[in-house]
Amino acid sequence: MTDVAEEDAGGRGSPRRPRAELALKTLSTEPDARDRPRRVLELALAYGGAVLAAAYTPTADGDLLCLAGSVGAPRTLYGLRDSYPTGGRSPAADVLRTGQAVWLGPEDLTGGPEFRRLPGEDFSMAVLPLPGTGGCLVAVGEHAGGFDPDDRTCLSLVADAAGRLLSSAPQHTGGAEEAPPGGHLPSHAFSLAMDTGRVEAGDGLLDLFGLAPAEFDGRIETLLALTVPDDLPALMSVVEADHMSIGDRELEFRVLSPSGRPQWLRLRGRLRPAGEGSPVRLTGTVDDASALRPGVTDVTRVQRLAAALATAGTVRDVARAVVTALRGPLGADRIAFAGLENDRLVVAALDPPHPQAWPMAWRLEWRAEWPDAPVRALPVLASVLREGRARIWPAGTDLDPAVAEVGPGGLALLPLPADGRTAGVCLIGWDTPHDVGPDERALLTACAGLAGQALVRARAFDAEHELVATLQRTLLPRRLAELPGAEAVARYLPTTADLEVGGDWYDVIPLPDHHVALVIGDVQGHNAGAATLMGQMRTAVRAYATEGHPPDVVVSHANRLLMDMESDLFATCCYVDLDLVDGTAWCVRAGHLAPVLRHPDGRTEIVEIEGGPPLGVTAGAEFPMSPVGLRPGTLLALTTDGLVESRDADIDVGLARLAEALAGCDPARLNPAADTLLSDARREDDVALLLVRYDGMSVRPLRESWTVWRVPEAVRHARRFTRRTLRAWDVHGVGDAALLVVSELVTNALVHTDGPVRLDLTYVGGRLRIAVADNSPRTPAKPRSIGWSATGGRGILLVEAVSAAWGAVPVSGGKQVWSEILPEQ
Repeated sequence: MTDVAEEDAGGRGSPRRPRAELALKTLSTEPDARDRPRRVLELALAYGGAVLAAAYTPTADGDLLCLAGSVGAPRTLYGLRDSYPTGGRSPAADVLRTGQAVWLGPEDLTGGPEFRRLPGEDFSMAVLPLPGTGGCLVAVGEHAGGFDPDDRTCLSLVADAAGRLLSSAPQHTGGAEEAPPGGHLPSHAFSLAMDTGRVEAGDGLLDLFGLAPAEFDGRIETLLALTVPDDLPALMSVVEADHMSIGDRELEFRVLSPSGRPQWLRLRGRLRPAGEGSPVRLTGTVDDASALRPGVTDVTRVQRLAAALATAGTVRDVARAVVTALRGPLGADRIAFAGLENDRLVVAALDPPHPQAWPMAWRLEWRAEWPDAPVRALPVLASVLREGRARIWPAGTDLDPAVAEVGPGGLALLPLPADGRTAGVCLIGWDTPHDVGPDERALLTACAGLAGQALVRARAFDAEHELVATLQRTLLPRRLAELPGAEAVARYLPTTADLEVGGDWYDVIPLPDHHVALVIGDVQGHNAGAATLMGQMRTAVRAYATEGHPPDVVVSHANRLLMDMESDLFATCCYVDLDLVDGTAWCVRAGHLAPVLRHPDGRTEIVEIEGGPPLGVTAGAEFPMSPVGLRPGTLLALTTDGLVESRDADIDVGLARLAEALAGCDPARLNPAADTLLSDARREDDVALLLVRYDGMSVRPLRESWTVWRVPEAVRHARRFTRRTLRAWDVHGVGDAALLVVSELVTNALVHTDGPVRLDLTYVGGRLRIAVADNSPRTPAKPRSIGWSATGGRGILLVEAVSAAWGAVPVSGGKQVWSEILPEQ
């Protein structure tokens, strides 16, 4: 077995100088010296705690320090330029003048015009002289506290070695083979006039672009048209004068070869100032990068990984970026990326993703889509993580089956270091025997440090998002009520723009007499105050609805409550009271989006209903009700503005898109339909979606009502109405129990309340519901005990004895006492 490196960045707290010296000595003995300077710079990433290392050397005239090479993260992320004036005010120029290293912390870099930090991140910078060159080494690190003593020692070793190599190289001239004015250009050289875009190109350069000299029209646009579109912005930054200063430039890009496959080319050039009667010109060479690029560890590949990790927001994003960066270059058959959490291996990405491709021990621990196993179940892996060093085993090594089966032809275990500890691990396996070369080892070392830091950032991001999501889930319904004659699903997506909890809410509230209230709302803002107010408004609307108020009264009460709370926030709301029996609905809008309907024939409609102002704006606001009719098979969609509004589209355009998407949904499958509607959500704001399909009740209930007059024979009249109704419905087996319940409930209402009394009978699904409503809010109480001599109090006990269920609900300032009776078996 061999080591990828004697020590990766994971051992940041231990002395690394001996290992760095050994690595430098090994590089000095390698026969291929062509790529040795870059390999030396990569040791700054492996041993010096850097995420970026760049070497600068002076031009022949000594006026500029120009970039000679860089490794690691993109320079633009930290504001490093391609050249610095030797007489200017910059850390590089200061080191050149004093000959002393400069160590800059986050406080020294804050606000500097030439530096730009990552969002939410501080970074440190080291600038060291390159002996014998008159240049300097610039290293950037993201460790808390800056570069420690071990880092500084190793960076000094790297600077000395790089200086020796670069001092023996030809003096920096920009890499351009120049020709006298009007002379013939060398084969791979070019000269571009920046004012006209006319370019002179050698025959070899044109051949790389697949052009014959007679076919080339001398326009730079002709060459740019042959560039792979993804690489065009980087190339344009070179050929546009406004985007580069006078000095040297190096870039790798792809062109489409005549065979149709992308071909890598490398441009080396220098922008030269205008002379007497001559424009600013870019001169240089373009060569075939397949010969110049040293395989899988070229600067471009590591820079692209660093750029991908810099924008990765979640652990899954980090894992996908690492797998993409390693799978192709290493020719691996299997890659697993896992985080380490409390001595447990939590896998974030598997390639290939299906369980059959992984060892049996992994499949036994499979949870949903990834395995989740304790590290102690994999002894070899646990040993590597304790050591903190990457290891490689060749084919045939005797290892634990749970690890060996990942790579029968060769296995690499790569710890991911961050802040002095191991944040995770990457497993790379090959099915056929594979020898890991020096370039592949360097790629693994560079990836480990970059991925470890990105993993820690993403884990913190995921943890905060999970906290926000947990808080949001506690404020929203845990599950939606089952509805007779309808089905409802809901979705909530928090915004990805920040980590604050939002104020969107939804609710499905079952009401008496086969009614249901569908509610969706949005409180202004994204903070704890908005979330708290959202919870209060949802609770208030539910309470007002279950009291039996009509929709306009429910919304008016919610508005008055928000005004009394004297909050600085306002809320919008859409409330729909749907009768599940006949499909009639009454809608009220308070500054919210209108409902969207999908009719059974596939036609969609944005319901035009009158609306009132948002809640909490005007104390005496009116909220008119608008009727809407639903036929069986109709889909009703209620949403918040996060789904339909974005920077490039207003609400009307977004609602039209939602209606179009709703037309293409399958109404029989609500969950896939909801997922489809959210698939294009921009996530610039929270998104709440409530989707309801009205089917109509398979058995329509039978209903009759009777107004009980306060006359001496009132109870007898109520009993006679009940008997006559049951006979008309042809309902048998409930007569005696029904008459007893009617007698007791009507008697209680007449004796203990004033005002009108109403008796309602409903029969559906073999159940008879008897409900007596009055204007008293007091709920009848069941006595705890009754003596033999008591003259009252037995009525409720009798109702309970003969009923399958009974209870009381508030209705418009009064109450309704109800009982359900099943026929005798």
